[in-house]
Amino acid sequence: MSATSTLVSSSLTSSNTERELVAFRMGEQEYCVDIQSVLEIRGWAPATPLPQSPSYVRGVINLRGTVLPIIDLGARLGLPVTPPSARHVIIVARIGLKTVGLLVEAVSDILTVGEELIQPTPDISCETVRAFVKGIIAIDGEMISLISLDGLLPEEIVQEAA
Repeated sequence: MSATSTLVSSSLTSSNTERELVAFRMGEQEYCVDIQSVLEIRGWAPATPLPQSPSYVRGVINLRGTVLPIIDLGARLGLPVTPPSARHVIIVARIGLKTVGLLVEAVSDILTVGEELIQPTPDISCETVRAFVKGIIAIDGEMISLISLDGLLPEEIVQEAA
């Protein structure tokens, strides 16, 4: 996909507003998040399960002395759950004032896209989809969903951190 990011970047030289996005795969689908929310990308490390946590919370890991909750992004988005393997990665990101790890299958690229290429989520989508998907980017015939990190955590958890 790096040829795509170069192609997209070079074809947008006239664009005033560009965004950098971290692209990743889950199943056969490509997704992305805004790079400004990403703190680091690290390999998968087994998480310690937390009792009574939501099904999409894999558990917690120790990240340099900080307890980091791990959210299985596929499970949170309602995709089929795959057991983590050595190729899975954790995207450490800020959501509001919280830092969380997002478990994804593989990071594929860093994209630079103009705002005009980000199309709104279709009106036929339900509110739940629009809460998670901020927009759709069409590049070389592939549709990439731009994930809204703000919609991933329940509102009460985000407000607790404020």
